[in-house]
Amino acid sequence: MSARLGQVFERCRAQGRSALVGYLTAGDPNPAESRELLLALAAHCDIIEIGMPFSDPMADGPVIEAASVRALAAGTHINDVFELTRAVREANPDIGIVLMGYANVPYAMGFDLFSERAAAVGGDGVLIVDIPPEEGAICDDAFRAHGLDRILLLSPTSPDERIRLACAEGSGFIYYVSLTGITGADMGEVADIRSSVAHIKTMTDLPICVGFGIKTPEQASAVASFADGVVVGSHFVNQIAGDGDVHEAAGALAASAAAMRAVMGGEQV
Repeated sequence: MSARLGQVFERCRAQGRSALVGYLTAGDPNPAESRELLLALAAHCDIIEIGMPFSDPMADGPVIEAASVRALAAGTHINDVFELTRAVREANPDIGIVLMGYANVPYAMGFDLFSERAAAVGGDGVLIVDIPPEEGAICDDAFRAHGLDRILLLSPTSPDERIRLACAEGSGFIYYVSLTGITGADMGEVADIRSSVAHIKTMTDLPICVGFGIKTPEQASAVASFADGVVVGSHFVNQIAGDGDVHEAAGALAASAAAMRAVMGGEQV
């Protein structure tokens, strides 16, 4: 685990709470406004996932897919993603930063160069949705050489063999997908999620963060009672999806994130 991600979870445990992991797509609605929005979210999160826009985000629902469409239409390039990451890191020295996306983006650049640049701008980890643990040879050495954690996904359908493999090959934290579906769908049953997280914890000491479908402070609070981190994506993207003033959108985003974090023992609203 990277030193910074490890420190985030240690800090949250010491405070008796779960970590808030927030997601936005870099460059949405354009690179200039995206900077203000990412900074607004990062100020109220423990870890931020910065999405690398891609034209075919197959695991994402319509909300995050639309964010990628907006970002790409505005001309967002991987260089913009790196510069936005740098801005978030400079403003938040202690926050965890994970670059999240699909294999085409780092593959086209080359995993070595991608990893070098991601680490140079302050990234701590990478979550590539469509590279399963069995195919990690394509990227693991590059990530490891530059001190980047490889965040891996597990889901309700993951058998024990896959759970053990992901826990052995991954680092930073395990991202548990709460449902068998796309981002933004309704969250699974809390009791089932709790049971699955408890089962995974018998096989690893890695922190487990739960995401997909968490849209309300009540849901966040329920998941925070047993998970090391709560991942919120589509809900935050929805806060900025309109055509309104970017400063108003940033304010709404910050208020929404603060409300989520408050129920996990963070700041009060």
